[in-house]
Amino acid sequence: MRLKQLFAGLALGSLLAAAAPAHAEGTIRIAEQYGLGYLPLHVIRQHGLIEKHGKAEGIDISVEWVKLSGGAAMNDALLSGSIDLGSAGVGPLLTIWDRTHGNANVKAIAALNTMPLFLTTTNPAVKTIKDFTDKDKIALPAPKVGIQARILQMAAEQAFGENKYDILDKHTVALPHPDATAALLAGSTDITANLGSPPFQYQQLQDPKIHKVLSSYDVFGGPHTFNLIWTREAYRKDSPKTYKAFLAALREAMDLISADPKAAADIYQAQNKGSLDRALLDRLLADPEIKFTTQPRGLEKFGAFMFKVGAIKHPVTSWKDVFFEDVYAGGGN
Repeated sequence: MRLKQLFAGLALGSLLAAAAPAHAEGTIRIAEQYGLGYLPLHVIRQHGLIEKHGKAEGIDISVEWVKLSGGAAMNDALLSGSIDLGSAGVGPLLTIWDRTHGNANVKAIAALNTMPLFLTTTNPAVKTIKDFTDKDKIALPAPKVGIQARILQMAAEQAFGENKYDILDKHTVALPHPDATAALLAGSTDITANLGSPPFQYQQLQDPKIHKVLSSYDVFGGPHTFNLIWTREAYRKDSPKTYKAFLAALREAMDLISADPKAAADIYQAQNKGSLDRALLDRLLADPEIKFTTQPRGLEKFGAFMFKVGAIKHPVTSWKDVFFEDVYAGGGN
């Protein structure tokens, strides 16, 4: 797939006006990002679960996998028709859901996990987010729009006061999780902090020069969904058997992770070329704060915050507003 297809340089508003090309039943192109949050997709790919469930539906499915970094790139690729399913955090989902009312009608298929996000730093003077100065740069995958950016804004409003949610935005820079982790571990003077994700934040904290400033669970008041996967209404409508096969594959992957975390760890290492210490990986998969589930948690609270600060124009009255009906029965909030 050509890079220019994914990054056409078009504004999101322009993409909304363009109709994404239709695709025949039996084809699915899925984009993922970096990190443990995408383990269910790794399991699907490793075991060929979409192809398996496609055969149960009586079709052969061609599956293409793409790796992108950041929710904005994910949404641009989805709306330009370069991919069929995009995956990222809650912030990018709510952004694309809000902006596609009445046209592409993008909604979530399912959540992928519930995970905490840590703000870490190499600056020993930073004990709370009030301690950051102009000398600090906080790496995020998608400044101002990604889930890490929204968590930082929530934390800023709690620390600095009402309507001061964006006071730390000037300190943020765009950097994928692996690069941000490498920068912190190398003692970079350009990047002094990172609001990341598993497993990278845990790798960072193994270095005594790096410490945790906060957890998103503390900011949020409890566990919340980190990653989800979504698509355009037209794809779900035009490729019902392929869509059904993907959802069945996702549910089977969740069951496999829950039933056999060791096998899931094997798959993560195989898909990521053994880049993570096995003992740490096993510990993370046993961590009660980390869960793989299709049901969302905290979506309504994220929606309320983004609506309040003007990031979305449509209020989220229920998590069901943002999801296709396939996962309604499992509950959420």
